[in-house]
Amino acid sequence: MDNYDDIINLPHHVSKRHPQMSMWNRAAQFAPFAALTGYEESIKNAEMENEKLFEEKTDDESFYE
Repeated sequence: MDNYDDIINLPHHVSKRHPQMSMWNRAAQFAPFAALTGYEESIKNAEMENEKLFEEKTDDESFYE
C-alpha cells in the first residue's frame, strides 16, 4: 500500500462538468448483450427442421418395424 499512500485518503472526485449518471444508466453499461446476433433464431430454425424430419420419418409405417 506504500504506492497509494498519497491518494488513499483523498475525497471521491465529483465532476463539475458532467452530471452524475443514474444507477439505471450505470447498470445498463454493464448489462449482458447478444454477442452472437442471430444465434437464437438459427437454433430455433434448426430445431424446427429436425422436428419436421422426425415427423416425416415417424409418419412412415416402416419406421416402427
